[in-house]
Amino acid sequence: MKKQTLLIMRHAKSDWSANMEDFDRPLNRRGLKEAAKMGKWLRKQKIMPDRIVCSPAMRARQTIEIVCEQLRKHAPAITWDERIYEARLDDLLKVIAEHGKNAECVLLTGHNPGLDHLVNHLSKDSSPHTEVGKLMTTATIAILEFGEKGISDKQGSGKVVKLARPKEI
Repeated sequence: MKKQTLLIMRHAKSDWSANMEDFDRPLNRRGLKEAAKMGKWLRKQKIMPDRIVCSPAMRARQTIEIVCEQLRKHAPAITWDERIYEARLDDLLKVIAEHGKNAECVLLTGHNPGLDHLVNHLSKDSSPHTEVGKLMTTATIAILEFGEKGISDKQGSGKVVKLARPKEI
């Protein structure tokens, strides 16, 4: 088996309307632009996931649907996985163990703080945080590569080869 890649993406910037349940919050104008920008970036980098698994929360759904529009015909079907919403590290590890089998490139889209914990757990090296100490800011994509044994849930099993943030690409 050759190297496998795990793309971990946080949903884009969402609306904070007080009259709405957290699960139902949509993207705001900035978030819509961020999601499109990141989808275009993936396409230009020729990074094409063959499996996508996403939180069913509205802001994550909108993010991944916009990303898939940018990937065009290369986007696979999306698997909506309720375990990703409000997930702890152990929940996310189960999701990647299940969906990482027999895939070259998996894109997982979800929420913080779980995604921060996931990237830190899987990464061999410390990942670059922003000046305010954040790792997975909105619409950020962490690209992790794994060796011959494939995507693993083991601590330090992957290497962050790129941390793509909308403001930095």
